[in-house]
Amino acid sequence: QVQLVESGGGLVQAGGSLRLSCAASGRTFSRYVMGWFRQVRAKEREFVSGIDWSLSTYHADSVKGRFAVSRDNAKNTVYLQMNSLKPEDTAVYYCAASDSRAIRISEHGDYNYWGQGTQVTVSS
Repeated sequence: QVQLVESGGGLVQAGGSLRLSCAASGRTFSRYVMGWFRQVRAKEREFVSGIDWSLSTYHADSVKGRFAVSRDNAKNTVYLQMNSLKPEDTAVYYCAASDSRAIRISEHGDYNYWGQGTQVTVSS
């Protein structure tokens, strides 16, 4: 069982930056694929960025070049650095963990564990 707790959300002006953190419980954190998703109200939760056990990262086209994902296995924490934020980045951001051995997984159903979410609001 893995418990995930996100932090770092808030209100920022367009063009600004935020860094989200996700702290995970458990002793096997390094073996999990970690992903970030976001959701706007009734819309589907969409994939944002992921990082696997080999530290390989991948991103949705909408955030490429602006967002970066990283992990610190010693601290059981994954980060999402968000730069050049746009109003359309406004959403609740969720951290997720998967024990899948597949690579570059980006579907909601591929992830086993989810955090409670943190709100990011980008004002124009």
